[in-house]
Amino acid sequence: MFSFCSDPSQLDRFYWLSCYLTTGKHMGFYASFGTVLLLLAITAPTALAFGFFGASAARSNVAPLRWLGKGYISVVRGVPDIAFFLFFIIALDQGIEYLRHKVKCSDWDQPIRQGNDFIVCDAAKMPLGSAPQWMHESYGFALAVLTFAIVFGAFAANVLFGAMRAVPRAQIETAEAYGMTRKQSFWRILVPQMWVFALPGLSNLWMVLIKATPLLFLLGIEDIVYWARELGGTKTSRFTDYPHGDWRVWYFLFLLIFYLAFTKVSEIVLERLMTRLTHGQATTGGEAQRKAA
Repeated sequence: MFSFCSDPSQLDRFYWLSCYLTTGKHMGFYASFGTVLLLLAITAPTALAFGFFGASAARSNVAPLRWLGKGYISVVRGVPDIAFFLFFIIALDQGIEYLRHKVKCSDWDQPIRQGNDFIVCDAAKMPLGSAPQWMHESYGFALAVLTFAIVFGAFAANVLFGAMRAVPRAQIETAEAYGMTRKQSFWRILVPQMWVFALPGLSNLWMVLIKATPLLFLLGIEDIVYWARELGGTKTSRFTDYPHGDWRVWYFLFLLIFYLAFTKVSEIVLERLMTRLTHGQATTGGEAQRKAA
């Protein structure tokens, strides 16, 4: 079948295009959409967890913990995303290899830093040079997820910190007057009510996270932007059975449609979630629902 499809002269335009769109590289292109969705599925709850702990630390009565939380929010939010992505990936990767090098290669007698090169023993490589390709790809993806989570976790922490402060103080005081401890009032009163104040900011953060996924391309991961540029560039018959001109505009147009459709679906889901959260709440949205009922 592949030998038959590789000769466009024997096929009309439709069959040639169907063969072209089912090549191995195009399968990698389609799979990269799954990579982006997997990144979002893992990063979003992880960043929210970072944000929750960061916001909780920022409002702590323990001074060092409060400084840590506020420092995390201020420092990460103050660094450009792309600079943090490129720096943190390298620093974290080299930090892991440095620690492994100290443990596994204690007899190493050469400097690790040799000019611009960072050299460790083979046993300290992460992952090992003999590891299969999927381990290298999984390791790079895990570093990307952690970096995304730390960056967007700082923004989420700022949103949640503001949402916690937006919950009326009288609610907490009433809970404490009924005998609840500080921990109980936090989990039973503050946390359930803060989401209605946090969701608008978190929804904006979700949209920004979606738009930031093309940064995977800069981190060396074969995402949809990588494949769109790779497949859309000019191809000649010398290098491929499917020569064509510069088709990048069509590939990136497809990515544009994908992102617009995805953000539209996100808007619908977030709007319904906001309606559910405001139900019965003493907010403008909750009051509008009561009047409509």
